[in-house]
Parts: sequence; C-alpha cells; structure tokens
Amino acid sequence: MSDNKKAILVTGGAGFIGSHLTEKLLQKGEEVFVIDDLSTGSEENIKHLEDNPKFHFIKGSVLDKDLVGEAVAKVDQIYHLASAVGVKTVIEKPLGSLLNNLLGAEIVFETAARKRIPVLFTSSSEVYGKNEDIPFREDSDRIYGSAYHARWGYGMSKGVDEFLGLAYFREKSLPVVIVRLFNVIGPRQKGAYGMVVPRFIKQALNNESIEIYGDGEQTRCFGYVGSVVNALIELMGNKEKSYGQIFNVGSDEKISIKDLAQKILELIPQSSSKIKFIPYAQVYGENFEDMRNRQPDLSRLKQATNYQPIALQESLQKTIEYFQSQ
Repeated sequence: MSDNKKAILVTGGAGFIGSHLTEKLLQKGEEVFVIDDLSTGSEENIKHLEDNPKFHFIKGSVLDKDLVGEAVAKVDQIYHLASAVGVKTVIEKPLGSLLNNLLGAEIVFETAARKRIPVLFTSSSEVYGKNEDIPFREDSDRIYGSAYHARWGYGMSKGVDEFLGLAYFREKSLPVVIVRLFNVIGPRQKGAYGMVVPRFIKQALNNESIEIYGDGEQTRCFGYVGSVVNALIELMGNKEKSYGQIFNVGSDEKISIKDLAQKILELIPQSSSKIKFIPYAQVYGENFEDMRNRQPDLSRLKQATNYQPIALQESLQKTIEYFQSQ
C-alpha cells in the first residue's frame, strides 16, 4: 500500500453498519478485507462492492483464530463490528450472543496486539443498562438487572469487552478506540432482529398495524448511518484524541417510540396503518425489562471530531426512500 492508503479489516462488514463503513472506506481508496459469517449480515449488502479490486470478502467467523490471524496479517487497521444484532437475537440466542461478543473481541484484540494494529471496537448504548441519569456520559455508572433476565447479558458482555480493550491499551500498548453506538438507522437495516425503525416503515408501507411493544413512552435517539460511519473513520484517524478513549456515537435528538410511529405515518401519508400496542411479555416473554430512556451526551465526540448528527426527520426520510425503492 502507498503511504497515504491503508489495508483495513472490517469484521461484520456484511452487516448493516459494516457494509456502509466498508463502502465508505473503499470510496476513500482504501483496501478493505471483510470477515462475516452472514449470520445476521447479508451478501446483498456488499454485492455492489464485488467488482472493486480493493474489496476482499472472507466468509467466516471472528471466533476462528486462524482466519482472523490471516486477515490481520494483511492490514494496518481493524474495525471490529462483528456482534449479535438486536434485542430479539439476544433473548432467543443468549449463548451465541455472549460468545460472539466476549470471545470475538478477545481474539481480535489479542491478534492485533502482536503488531499493535489499531482497533476501533463498536460497543453499545446497552452498556448503560438501567441507569436513568440522562444524557449518558462516557464515565456514567452502569446499572444492570438480574442475571435471570437475558436482556442484560448483551450490555454486560459489551461492557466486559470495553474493559478488555482498555486493558490491552494499558498493558500491551494496543491502540484502541471504543465507540458506544446509539440506535443507528438507515438503508439496509432489517427489522427482523427487533430494530424498530425498519419494522415500522415496512408495516406502514404495507398498510399493516404499526406494532409498538410496551406503552410507547420509552425514548430513543436515532442516528443516521452515514453520519455515524464518518465519525468512526474520523475517530480512527485522530490518534492523539481517540486512542484509549470511549465515545458515544449517534444522535442526541430524543423521541418516544409512540411519537416515532406517528412521525413515520406522517412521512408516509398514503399509508392506512393504525398504531397497535403489544405487551412486552407477548413479544419477549415474561419478566422482560427495557431501557426506558436512552440519550447520549455527545460532547466528547464533538470535541474530538467535526461530528454533527443530522435531524431525525431527514434520517427517517432517507430511510423511507430506501425502503420505497426496494
């Protein structure tokens, strides 16, 4: 590679966010290697990249040490996105979710540390658990529920991964950037794993009931995938401000799920869909617990980068246009 171009590994690169990241890196002229087992990702997400000579797809798991080792030997940077996707997946397949998060991160960190290859690790807003001190700061406390509730296992495993990454940074001098993603939305996202925006949009386009789980008063902040991907790349390139640090990444524009459904209906005026409320227990089983509110403090991210999230209305419009085109 030339001095100003890099070879980059993206784990989970056939997923929703990973495919957008891979696409952006290729547009910048980088050579990109993708590892994805296609358990939640899709070849359709990266099909348009296949003719690019700088794109290399490796079908396999980050739990395969030899496979990861071979890929890492070829690159200068790593974006580790491979992970379980969605609340539904975490509850229905807790063992696979935990192993992917814990062992996958360990393998990537350990392999990268041999040559001190920079790693950007994507954590999640789930790490804040039941903390109600909104907005969440990167140094906020983390409060989890009972171990009998599989819901909290995902956030705890991501939290352990953060400790692991920072330990490699301190003890092995591994350049590590940790980002906590907050409800990213946009083209290619699937509703099959419990993702609310694509599910609502598809229901509205199909004139089906828009199904809200719970009372709809829970609040979220939805960041557009294009803006988020740009932030990841900028953080990775900002060594002095990024290495050894944790950053919230997403939007800080808060909306209730009930208002989100109404806004989507306003943006799809031809829809005849009605809003329907469904108890959590009917969807996720008894004793399900949810995060009532989820909003990031983006001060640290804005100090380290030029990041400015786009408005929710625009994010939703772009996403709706994508689904309408399918």
